[in-house]
Amino acid sequence: MNKLAEQKQRFAKIERNTNETKISVELDLDGEGIAEVNTGVPFMDHMLDLFIKHGLFNGKIVADGDTHIDDHHTTEDIGIVLGQVIREALGDKKGIKRYGNAFVPMDDALAQVVIDCSNRPHLEYRVEPELKQKVGTFDTELVHEFLWKLALEARMNVHVIVPYGHNTHHIIEAIFKALARAIDDAVQIDPRVKGVPSTKGLLT
Repeated sequence: MNKLAEQKQRFAKIERNTNETKISVELDLDGEGIAEVNTGVPFMDHMLDLFIKHGLFNGKIVADGDTHIDDHHTTEDIGIVLGQVIREALGDKKGIKRYGNAFVPMDDALAQVVIDCSNRPHLEYRVEPELKQKVGTFDTELVHEFLWKLALEARMNVHVIVPYGHNTHHIIEAIFKALARAIDDAVQIDPRVKGVPSTKGLLT
């Protein structure tokens, strides 16, 4: 089987049901930006829609959570399941570039995200501008919660750097777009890579 054929199979679907949330996520890493998102959290719908589109994935994310309390459980659990889906879709990671880096400007804001598909989960979150507490009804502290759970479950090293920005919406949107592009960069198949790009011989 050639690398292109292997690449086209990089798809996963996971469902997670608890007393707090019901989450279903499916993702094709080798898509064209087709998104279907309905989470019950409008701001996350917007961020996840652009995450799928700018990463050139195909994805469906559906959530039903206890948003009558707040958006915490739903946002956190989406991060968990999306991370698990990315990890499963990557499989043994043979042939991938492993590292990804993206800078994305959004008007006044600039975000950089750097990814290592290392099987060593870590989030470095260095957002210098002070975010407003809310964007609409969404608590902006949940961005960190989402990213941490995504990094943990995808078992990725994720560095988020925002040196400047004024508008909180713009800052968060730049982060999600940069995250998408950095992951897309990291998971690309490089025909020069034989096996996995690690001296250990494995990334799983």
